[in-house]
Amino acid sequence: MARFLTKSDEQRVLEAIREAETNTSGEIRVHLQPRCKGDPMEAAKKRFERLKMTQTEKRNGVLFFVSTRDQKLAVLGDKGIDDATPPDFWESIVTAVTDCFREGRIPDGLCEGIRMAGKALQAYFPYQSDDVNELTDEISYA
Repeated sequence: MARFLTKSDEQRVLEAIREAETNTSGEIRVHLQPRCKGDPMEAAKKRFERLKMTQTEKRNGVLFFVSTRDQKLAVLGDKGIDDATPPDFWESIVTAVTDCFREGRIPDGLCEGIRMAGKALQAYFPYQSDDVNELTDEISYA
């Protein structure tokens, strides 16, 4: 099976996460898995819990859940950021990312979505001098 992201692509995505997180107390994770039976949002909610993303102090974690073979995407924000953003905010990110995916620009799509989420996190949860990185930035795989 061909890799969804090359090593170079992975590094670009990780750099986008680190860059987005430098201006916020929020946390961003990317999860990739080959298959997703059913609704990707339901799968994302389960993965969000497994990754312990609800354990951030301000409940401001964001998960990009991608089912690579099924070409399904869900973007999920924890309660703090979800309550702060407009109702269609996550869907606007999904649209931007999937537009890039359709053009074959997978890493560009992920990086663009991460930047969009990072801007919202920065607006609602700006970086404070005592902030710590509460979650790993590494991409998770199943």
